[in-house]
Amino acid sequence: MLFREAWAQSAGGAGGAGGGFSIDALQQFLPLILIFVVFYFLMIRPQQKKMKAHREMVGALRRGDRVLLQGGIYGQVSKVVSDTELSVEIADKVQVRVTRNAVAEVLEKTQPAAAAEEGGKSE
Repeated sequence: MLFREAWAQSAGGAGGAGGGFSIDALQQFLPLILIFVVFYFLMIRPQQKKMKAHREMVGALRRGDRVLLQGGIYGQVSKVVSDTELSVEIADKVQVRVTRNAVAEVLEKTQPAAAAEEGGKSE
């Protein structure tokens, strides 16, 4: 015959009969767990903080705020149309309607009217 029989060596108790969680299984999954923890603290968590800060910034927009839009256009909020839309003046008598999420950055906040009056009285 051209083929010889191959005999497998017995693997002295691999897997075990107990069916419990073994140290070998922990050693196999430990690198995956560590990678997930590193990704969470270096990528996921900072991104969530950034999203939360942007959401708060967009929620606090009001008329008169100078903003930078996602497209690189500077403007001033002329009217808050709804919870999701703003009217932004980008030049003299040129207004565009944009979603609140189109605001990339608030450059200058206007002071509330009550705070402006108090500031004027103390000077």
